[in-house]
Parts: sequence; C-alpha cells; structure tokens
Amino acid sequence: MAHTTIEAPDAPIFNPLAPEVIADPYAFYDQFRAYDPVYKTPLGFWLVTQHDHVSVVLRDRQFGRDFENETTLLNGPQAMEEPLQVAMRRMMLFLEPPDHPRVRKLVTKAFSAKRIEEMRPRIRSIAERLIDKARRDGGMDVVSDFALPLPITVICDMLGIPDEDRGDFLNRFRITSRVIDIIPLTPTEKEEVTAQLAYLQTYFRKLFDMRRSNPGDDLTTHLVQAEEAGDKLSEDELLANILLLFVAGHETTSNAIGNSLHALYRNPEQLHVLKERPQLIRDAVHELLRYDSPVQLTSRSALEDVVLGNKQLCKGDFIVAALGAANRDPATYPNANRLDVSRKNVRPLSFGGGIHHCLGAQLANIELELALTTLFEKIPHLQLTDVEHPRWRPSCVWRGLEALPAIC
Repeated sequence: MAHTTIEAPDAPIFNPLAPEVIADPYAFYDQFRAYDPVYKTPLGFWLVTQHDHVSVVLRDRQFGRDFENETTLLNGPQAMEEPLQVAMRRMMLFLEPPDHPRVRKLVTKAFSAKRIEEMRPRIRSIAERLIDKARRDGGMDVVSDFALPLPITVICDMLGIPDEDRGDFLNRFRITSRVIDIIPLTPTEKEEVTAQLAYLQTYFRKLFDMRRSNPGDDLTTHLVQAEEAGDKLSEDELLANILLLFVAGHETTSNAIGNSLHALYRNPEQLHVLKERPQLIRDAVHELLRYDSPVQLTSRSALEDVVLGNKQLCKGDFIVAALGAANRDPATYPNANRLDVSRKNVRPLSFGGGIHHCLGAQLANIELELALTTLFEKIPHLQLTDVEHPRWRPSCVWRGLEALPAIC
C-alpha cells in the first residue's frame, strides 16, 4: 500500500497527499460521492464518502478496529514489531472489546461533563494570557502562538505535567500527525517518530514515578492509582494511553482553532454575523467543525461479511471512512459547501462515533468556543494576512494549517 493514487477506469483520481487535495479535499470528496459512495479502490480498500454510510461504519458493531490487520495492510507484517506500532496497539483508539471498555472506563472519569465544564475559567485565562502577549507584540502566528499552546497547556494541566517541563512539550515533543495517516511514513519520518516516541516514553515513565510518590489532582495520578473491579492498567497500557491523550488532547483542537479562523475570514459575512450575534457561538462551533473538520479520515475493518450500500464487503476488508466528506454531504446538509454559523441541528462526525467517539469532544468544543470568543472580544479588529494562500500540513487524516499570520 505504498502507492498513493486511487484510480479506476472512468473513476475520479485521488492522491491524498497531492497539493491540490491537501489544499481542498472537498472537491475530490464530491466527485467520489457522485461516482460511487462506497468505492472499492484499485488498492483493495473501500472509500466511503456518504454521510449515512460513514455513520454506519462508525457505529455498527459489524465494523471495528483490527489494528494488526490494518497495520499489516498499510505497512506490511514487519511493521507490527516496530516501536511505534507496539505502542499504538495498546491505545484505546485501536482496541476492541473487551479491552476497549476496560481501558476507556479508567480514563472516562477525568472527562466527566461536570469536570470539563468546570475548566472553563482556566481555559479562558490561558487564552487571555496568549492574546495579551500577541497584543503586546503587535501580531502573532495564530497556529504556533495561540491555537497550539492553548490546548497543549490544557492537556498538560490535566496530565499534571510540571510547569518547568511544559516548554519542551510546546517546542520539542511534537510527534508528526502523519503517524495515523493511511499513507505510510517515509523512512526519515519513521526515524524521527521513533526518536520522539522514545523521548516521550522516558519522560512519562519518570512522571508516573513522580505521581506515585507525590500524588496530585490530575489524570496521571488517577490512572497510576486506578483500580476498579480488580482491574487496572498495565505499565505499557498506561504509557500508551497517556501518549494518546497527550497527542489527541491538543492535535484536534489546535487544528480546529486554525481551521475555524481561516474559514471565518474566508467568509467575512459569516465572521460579521458571529461578531454581531455572539450568542450563536455554540451552534457556530458545530458548524465550523462540520465545514472544515480537523480529522478528515478514519479507518475500520469489517468484522464479518456485511452489505454496505449495495456493496458486499468481506470480513477483514479495510475501510476508509471520509469524515470530511460525510460532513459536506448535501443529502444531510443543504448547501453543504457553504459556511453558515446560524445553521441548526448540526451534528458533525468530526469526532467519530460509536464506542470510539472521541473522549475529549466536549473539551475540544469548549476550547474552540472560548478561543474564538476571547479572541474576538480582546482583538475585535484582528487581521489575518494570508487567508487566500494558506499553508496546509501534509496529512490526509488530519487537516490543519502550518501557519496563519495575524496583525493585532
């Protein structure tokens, strides 16, 4: 599966890492949805682009994660012994029952609705501090100076990472988001990821020891002490899922903040509506996540022979569910390619669905809401200087900007 071009006679051609697709994947999704919404690609996997079908793949228990099957198909059988895959196979994102509910249950308490809501003042305080610095400087890169440090600071708070270590997490510990792409890593990327992974594993093992001897009111302490019904996380499971929480805890939100600001400034009439009617912010957050999802693709395997649409899938078949395509399906959302911050009843699939629905979805929504609200309140005349020619990160699963310069 090292090739990147999906094509067939008379079918659209989709190279997920082509510059034009990175710049605007939605035109390609529209072509595939019109051609065949459950499309068997020449490379052997299925590409699903219709909202109703994607929802079934996410929620129906005939589909699920088969990490070994998916990894072997994408990277070859030797990949299962590589350090990254050894760590990832223990992450709850890739687990199925009975292991998935056991691991997720131990993490869920830290993400209760009440606890997340209580974080609002802290999140706003972080946003205000970052904005105040940008105002003093007269400008910022919205991505590196605001969209990224905001959720990283929040997840560092949740994990109990000491203040003196946080500079490294902002500037050094950035594992490339390409680790979960359907396009395999290059040898150089793999080498970089392996080194970063080793560094993070060493750090978190030290943090576990610290929290065992010096407990705090944080998620790391909770997990190292957790024991329910005689069950707890092994050291390897603990390490893998702390890594997952750190990466997932900031990657989606930072991309969502940058994407949302870019979308609003590309649609100034909608920016004006939101500024004039700030009470729309919660509906607007859902619409912004629908319009330019920070997660574009996710994968599943058929756990048994199953019919999807009018296609027969066999047990073990690999499926790529296009969340970004589902969110722009005109059968579900009229004028789907139009941003409308007053759109009602928007339920984007950006956070997945079923048992693997993103644990941090509520937190991400609140972070995005407070980031936009605070930014517009404190810098009402913020100017973005490069909305027409943005630089997108080279990933087909994650969608996010490399940079977004602004004048304050």
